[in-house]
Amino acid sequence: MSAIYKSEAGRAAVEARTREFLARWPVPNRQFHLPTRAGDTFVVACGPENSRPVVLLHGSGANSVMWIGDAAVWAGQFRLYAVDMIGEPGFSAPVRPPLNSDAYAEWLDDVLAGLSLSRTALVGISLGGLLAADYATRRPERIEKLALLCPGGIGRQKNFLLKAFPLLFLGSWGRHKMAEMVLGRAPQNPTPAERAMGDYVSLIFRHFRPRLERLPRIGDAALARLTMPVLAILGGKDVLLDSADTRRRLETHVPRPEIVYLPQEGHLLRGQTAAIAAFLAR
Repeated sequence: MSAIYKSEAGRAAVEARTREFLARWPVPNRQFHLPTRAGDTFVVACGPENSRPVVLLHGSGANSVMWIGDAAVWAGQFRLYAVDMIGEPGFSAPVRPPLNSDAYAEWLDDVLAGLSLSRTALVGISLGGLLAADYATRRPERIEKLALLCPGGIGRQKNFLLKAFPLLFLGSWGRHKMAEMVLGRAPQNPTPAERAMGDYVSLIFRHFRPRLERLPRIGDAALARLTMPVLAILGGKDVLLDSADTRRRLETHVPRPEIVYLPQEGHLLRGQTAAIAAFLAR
């Protein structure tokens, strides 16, 4: 059994549901594994092969399925590569190297080499935002544009677990309240697609062991190396990350940041598909 799951049965349940979503990918696509020094990495590729490439990095406790709605729009303009990050509940290797090391940058080196990409745009959410920003500071010549949604590793990380820890002992109700704190309230009248995605997220967090260590912080000098166009979309009510601090550090140290600060939004930023597409297309 992989240590990232609580049980083998839980792993099987999450993977079975993941395959169901991947089978309904909204545009023609290719799904495959790439060999890397960290183990096999799963990728969903779609969009015109001669279009500008965009590599997508999801957040913690997620996988490439989280891009399924965005792909329906972005694949008309870009060649998309939705990558399952290692150590998360997808189909990539269940390994978790230290975040404050070169390991993830080297992993992405191998991913880009496997995709035959010398230069690409990167889009990352939360933990994926940290990995995307960290990689762009180390390999700025390889990144054409960088789009970050509620990225970790820039602003102060809040002590969310101290507040949420008692909920861990309250079963499914406690898990639901934790999810609500992080993701916000579910829509009052959800569509069948929204209901299915909500059930899927609940299934993952019933069986998956998320990362608990604090995120490393990208230094000031490293942020200054983000000379490519940078878009950051931040939620003012994010319970995990201090978005005001993220905005301050980006404005202070990044040469050309484009920052969208949404004071009433939390960690889950819905409805940003068009804004990111416009940024990537400019």
